[in-house]
Amino acid sequence: MNIALIAHDEKKELMIQFCIAYCGILSRNNLCATGTTGKIISEATGLKITGFLAGSQGGDQQIAARIACNEIDMLLFFRDPLNPKPNEPNDMNLLRLCDMHNIPVATNIATAEVLIHGLERGDLDWRNIIK
Repeated sequence: MNIALIAHDEKKELMIQFCIAYCGILSRNNLCATGTTGKIISEATGLKITGFLAGSQGGDQQIAARIACNEIDMLLFFRDPLNPKPNEPNDMNLLRLCDMHNIPVATNIATAEVLIHGLERGDLDWRNIIK
């Protein structure tokens, strides 16, 4: 499964802790991430992550393009809901694309844990059903 990882600055440490906790499951999948997020996760966990540009430099748009081309199966996007971001329209575009392409998306750790446990059990093989 192709999993994209994105985290706002205020949520990067939480994303690192999540990836440490679920390193075993994540390591069995193809991971990609925006630049800084991918770098710090890889350094903390040793996970192999395909890195894109930093989010503010277009990395989130690179991931959006992969979603639009059906190259992403799940998005874990830890967002900071309290502090408005200048690139918030790009965030909304990412979420819209996930809705359009039936991509499971988690914007907080609680939902991410539900998705990662479903992935581990094999519950997320919906692509075979939709085709």
